[in-house]
Amino acid sequence: MDALLRSRGRGYAELPQHFPRPGWVEHDADEIWQSVLVAAEAALDSAGIAARDLTAVGLTNQRETTVVWDRESGRPLHRAIVWQDRRTAERCAGLPRELIRRRTGLVPDPYFSATKLEWLLDAVGRRDEDVAFGTVDSWLAWKLTDGARHVVDVTNASRTLLLDVRRAVWDDELLALFGVPRHVLPEVVDSSGIVGEAGLLGSRVPLAGMAGDQQAALFGQACFAPGEAKATFGTGAFVLANGGDVPRGAPDGLVETIAWRLAGGSATYALEGSIFATGAALQWLRDELHLLDDAAESAGLAAGVESNGGVYFVPALTGLGSPHWAPEARGLVTGLTGGVSREHLVRAALEAVAFQTRDVLEAMCLEVDVLRADGGQSANAFLMQFLADVTGLAVEVPTERETTAIGAAALAGLGVGLWSGVDELAALRRIEHRFEPGRPADEVDGLVAGWRDALRRTLA
Repeated sequence: MDALLRSRGRGYAELPQHFPRPGWVEHDADEIWQSVLVAAEAALDSAGIAARDLTAVGLTNQRETTVVWDRESGRPLHRAIVWQDRRTAERCAGLPRELIRRRTGLVPDPYFSATKLEWLLDAVGRRDEDVAFGTVDSWLAWKLTDGARHVVDVTNASRTLLLDVRRAVWDDELLALFGVPRHVLPEVVDSSGIVGEAGLLGSRVPLAGMAGDQQAALFGQACFAPGEAKATFGTGAFVLANGGDVPRGAPDGLVETIAWRLAGGSATYALEGSIFATGAALQWLRDELHLLDDAAESAGLAAGVESNGGVYFVPALTGLGSPHWAPEARGLVTGLTGGVSREHLVRAALEAVAFQTRDVLEAMCLEVDVLRADGGQSANAFLMQFLADVTGLAVEVPTERETTAIGAAALAGLGVGLWSGVDELAALRRIEHRFEPGRPADEVDGLVAGWRDALRRTLA
């Protein structure tokens, strides 16, 4: 990214996933590190610059993936346990839900890091002072600084089930609950501000920004005021809204998390809802039912029929996330008749994305006027217009869709004084398209009633 937050170069590297047992998902931490080096070199080549030309480096990462390594050797002690991993589900079922929710803003779920860390410490049989724990940002910061800095940014720390979200410090009662010694933990640092000198491809560059991917996207979408919200649409969807600088507790079905903390400032909080299947529903229609060859076809197919024909698809392919948190729920299609075509089913899958997003926004109980959309599905014009119609909100799609990278770059640039503050960053935001709600209210009410009936059947 340049000083106007425009993309100058891109680099990608595939990261293998390992599935040792059903429901277990792992990454090799050394492979994570190597993939970062490969992608960084490709991005610099694409931009036509060298690492020495960089002003600062920012990190963003999938948040809850858990790594343990040996401080002395710098080697991982076990494969990292990935955020999707479900091996600790039984342990989570027995945890004190109210204590965890009150202290962390989260819910006891294998998604978060603490039970992964507990499992790893038991598996490696070590809790000595040479053992280090971190989320992926911690691991990469350690590697970039040659082991000089063992840190975690406050947003990633808030996803561990170990942080007191109000005080932004590790909580002794939670550490005891999970059997985690304090000495394995990283130092909690700001999301923006110089952490250390990163060694990158032979050059030393300030490491000045760190944030979990969804918080980085919220920052990259310039959601700097309370009530400003974004939705990132990929395989699933994450809806986050700026909740201000005072933690208020999340409504049922949502979690409260730290959105960011700028150098020398107080934390900003966010309400978050996680939707498990959005793009995944289209992938299922493509790969298993062979109703389309490519997800990009979905907009044209959906627009090829005048309505959903009374068909609703609740894509609970791996249960339902926010605001229902029903892991036992299974997918359901209602309204099938002899006149239903593949176009109706594809349209129902896209409409389900919008209905689920509306459900999360309603649960937030915030005054939201505009929804800022990003991720792969934000390129789907049919979906974005339908989303505007059923939420009653304007939906804005940015010119630069890589808002997670923008957020990391913006945090790093702020950390070295490249910009004066968030007002200057907000002025750099560029909108490619704005979708305004246009459907009559009675038509929207009828569509939502049909969705809620299908949802009731699924939950029953």
